[in-house]
Amino acid sequence: MPIPMSRNSEVKNIIRGLNLTRTLFVSSIIIGEPYTGKRTLVRSIFPNTPVVDGSSSMEYLERVLSENSELIIESFEKVKEPLALNFDNKRVIAISDTSIRERDIDELFAFIYRIPSLRDRVEDISVFKDYYIKKACEDLMIDSKIEIDETYLDISANLKSLKASVYKEALCQTSDKERLKRALYYYFMRNLDEPNGYKEHLELFERALLEAGLQKFGSQLKLSNILGINRNTLRKKLNEYSIN
Repeated sequence: MPIPMSRNSEVKNIIRGLNLTRTLFVSSIIIGEPYTGKRTLVRSIFPNTPVVDGSSSMEYLERVLSENSELIIESFEKVKEPLALNFDNKRVIAISDTSIRERDIDELFAFIYRIPSLRDRVEDISVFKDYYIKKACEDLMIDSKIEIDETYLDISANLKSLKASVYKEALCQTSDKERLKRALYYYFMRNLDEPNGYKEHLELFERALLEAGLQKFGSQLKLSNILGINRNTLRKKLNEYSIN
């Protein structure tokens, strides 16, 4: 499945800049938080370029540089002695998860790009949400349609947490009775410790049942009939959980 194209203007400028330097022997670096899509972006533009990790020994990095005219260095912030590397007549694309010394950047790289976090690329959230929904349906063999409210998405760790929250939501929406019972079993094994546990955890069942019922049927009268309880009892429960 092709990686989705970013709608963010800053990311588009990075893509444009890297494409323009594909035939030039210059060095470039992309700096940004982990899981902002730096590696995927670089590898989509330079799919056949050798990749080396910055945590490798200096001897190894120097040898790989001498053997290749084009090289991707991931985790560049882990390079022990960056200024000892010779980038002359090389097309080096470095990727850094954290900022490095400005002196090192200025001396080594002709082009410096800073990719925004997903929090600052709100226009990309829906793009990657739709992408990961399709991936989740493929990986988890889900046939039914999945729709996810973006308020349920976690972007605290950028694309990593976004993907995880999409997969979890996909499982929630497609769980059958047996899988739901297993999920509750493990939940109670972790959390059933305090006195009055029955009363404390009863809300798990009742709130979900009432909220889903109101959303599905749109009427307290109809919901009371479906549940087989008195309408006053239903109203009391809705008030208890502050469900409108």
